[in-house]
Amino acid sequence: MGVDPTRASIARVYDAFLLGKDNYEIDREVLRKVQQAAPEAQDLATENRGFLIRACRFLASQTGITQFLDLGSGLPTAENTHQVVQRINPEIKVVYVDNDPVVLAHGRALLEENENTHFVSDDIFEPERILENPDIVRHIDFTQPIALLQLGTLHHYNGPHEAPRKIMKKYIDALPSGSYVAISHFSDPQDELSEVARKMEDFFIHSPMGSGTFRTKAEIEGLFHDLEMVEPGVKLCADWWPDGPRIKELNTAQRTISGGIGRKA
Repeated sequence: MGVDPTRASIARVYDAFLLGKDNYEIDREVLRKVQQAAPEAQDLATENRGFLIRACRFLASQTGITQFLDLGSGLPTAENTHQVVQRINPEIKVVYVDNDPVVLAHGRALLEENENTHFVSDDIFEPERILENPDIVRHIDFTQPIALLQLGTLHHYNGPHEAPRKIMKKYIDALPSGSYVAISHFSDPQDELSEVARKMEDFFIHSPMGSGTFRTKAEIEGLFHDLEMVEPGVKLCADWWPDGPRIKELNTAQRTISGGIGRKA
């Protein structure tokens, strides 16, 4: 399947949110629509990227894990998973998985920078396929602890509301003891910004992209099932071990994306 410039792509929309150049007018239209609800909407992507960087830095430096499975990698941008973790330990293996044609076009060329970084094409919402994919099991040893990343992905599942929870249970059940799971997700803060969050959700779902569900904190926590949560649990991405003190108030977009990390005992 080739790249269709008349249909919005999740990967290209994120690229537009991050002010990248690998996107089309149809993707920028999604950004403009969501900005009608929250003018700072681009910070959904920047906070997600910041969380990725801090989460990967923690996992690489503190857990001893040497294999990362990044589900829904998206387009290569600044500070990708392999760049963050291999700066700490060059021997860490990273396998990226995505099935977006525009990602395929860039991924293998830009992400396979070394023998420990690999790119695989598959559907991250079909755990059985991922767990049995020969190109994944060639590089990821499922008898040893794994860092599994679902960053900015599950809110783009286009199907029954409870399905992402079931998808994550299949992944978690397959992980060996000592593994970690990192998730970030659009979130409904259940306060005065709930209405704005639901407006953004409506714009996402009815945009040419067609997905973008906002879940409550309890619903996001449910995606981790019985994992032991790393402190501080599920928090706004901006509040998950920030790099320094905050001197500016968070804007609407920064208050509507959350993340956390859990460990399998």
